[in-house]
Amino acid sequence: MYMKIKRLIDIILSLIGLIVLSPIYLILIIAIKVDSRGPVLFKQKRIGINKTNFNILKFRTMRIDTPKDTPTHLLENPEQYITKVGKFLRRTSLDELPQIWNIFVGQMSIIGPRPALWNQFDLIAERDKYGANDVSPGLTGWAQINGRDELSIEVKAKLDGEYVERISLWMDVKCFFGTIISVLKSDGIIDGCIGAKEVTSSKESVPK
Repeated sequence: MYMKIKRLIDIILSLIGLIVLSPIYLILIIAIKVDSRGPVLFKQKRIGINKTNFNILKFRTMRIDTPKDTPTHLLENPEQYITKVGKFLRRTSLDELPQIWNIFVGQMSIIGPRPALWNQFDLIAERDKYGANDVSPGLTGWAQINGRDELSIEVKAKLDGEYVERISLWMDVKCFFGTIISVLKSDGIIDGCIGAKEVTSSKESVPK
């Protein structure tokens, strides 16, 4: 029952977001075009619900000569590829705003496991153990407010599994407001590094 309500919430909030945030979209589009050569939006194949593929949307934060389909943490020197505006977008998570459209059309949810790259086979396989590939991926989620880029694949998948087990309106509300706090504090954002933090218990680490 809640999953139907969850989808309705996604549609309403994403539509409101697209309208209210349109001035910010315009400002960021201009900033990206002035800062570097290339398209404003970055499209990338990701894993959706039941391991179907879809193109996730982001504001472009890296130069157009960046190796394709390579997670940032696997690049030798990611800093050399990130643009000036891109650094700001990543630090504030504003690069994720175009995913509101992914949510509106039903490819994503506001809250859920972050969609894996199509070639992150280790993460996809680990999530299979917890049923985390069987729900819609999210703009943010339980793992995002408990470590984000600092988490190892095993811990990230386990946290995604915890979300699937405990999915509810209350869980989504905690993730939503926990994300706002994490973004304001720039928690867990590490370009070029992953797995630096192990979380043994996530149940007490989410902001109440």
